[in-house]
Amino acid sequence: MSIPWLPISIIGTAVAFYVGFKNNQAYDRLWEARKIWGAVVNSSRAWGSCVKAFIINKHAESPMSEDELFAVKKKLIYRHIAWLYTLRNQLLIPTPWEHISQNGLVAMVTRRRMKETGVGLYDDGQIENILGEFLPLDEKDRLIAYQNTATQIIDQQTSDIANLRDEEFLDGFKHIKLQGILNDLYDHQGKAERIKKFPLPRQYGAASFIFTGIFIFLLPFGMVSEFHKLGEFGSWVSIPFTVLICWVYITMELIGDYSENPFEGLSNDIPMLSLCRVIEIDLKEMLGEEHIPEGIKAKNGVLM
Repeated sequence: MSIPWLPISIIGTAVAFYVGFKNNQAYDRLWEARKIWGAVVNSSRAWGSCVKAFIINKHAESPMSEDELFAVKKKLIYRHIAWLYTLRNQLLIPTPWEHISQNGLVAMVTRRRMKETGVGLYDDGQIENILGEFLPLDEKDRLIAYQNTATQIIDQQTSDIANLRDEEFLDGFKHIKLQGILNDLYDHQGKAERIKKFPLPRQYGAASFIFTGIFIFLLPFGMVSEFHKLGEFGSWVSIPFTVLICWVYITMELIGDYSENPFEGLSNDIPMLSLCRVIEIDLKEMLGEEHIPEGIKAKNGVLM
């Protein structure tokens, strides 16, 4: 049994265009997510530098000692580190359309991949313990009770710098500058949440899988007729070539499928833990601390 090659080739061309479009959009989501976290790195360094330089006794009515001033700066910088890890934790919460939330084999394979080549490679502890390292106990218990803890952490930062402005530890210009950085952090968080909470439209995400399946089902019937022109042996030669073409199309489909959710916790996702640690190291060095954590290293060729 065979099918003329022309209709199969037309279907294959259409599927290739469709899958290519899906992959382009999936890559755009992945690259935008990386740019967002690059902006988080830049804004975090700006926050640490400005907090360190702007909060001074020059115009304060009741000046603080150097140790008290340092404690205020450390509190603001440590709270920002808590915001970083909180944001990462919130972005890793599964959504209904991600692979871990699917039924059957897909979810089972995804759980294994997360353990072997994903977030399971790194035991970074529970978010409660992480926040306990950077926030006072009463503040941690209060903030973690909110539905969006990251948002409330920045709100707490806003309240603190407003109080510092009232007490004249910040002048008007410096207060506006610090608030501008916090507004930028809200902007970065909102962009990341938009990617996390709004999937690639399913008419593109799901239909390409169906089209690829139809093409793979029809392909052997067209390949047999074409290779049979080479003789009886040609029909057998069509098998490896059919498998190769099917593999290429399936791989293209899977590349797009696993790129459209860049905060899923799999091996090709944004290395948020590594970026959080980079920022933590930078900010602690700004404070002049001696005990600096090591950077996150790749495991099994994967950097998370």
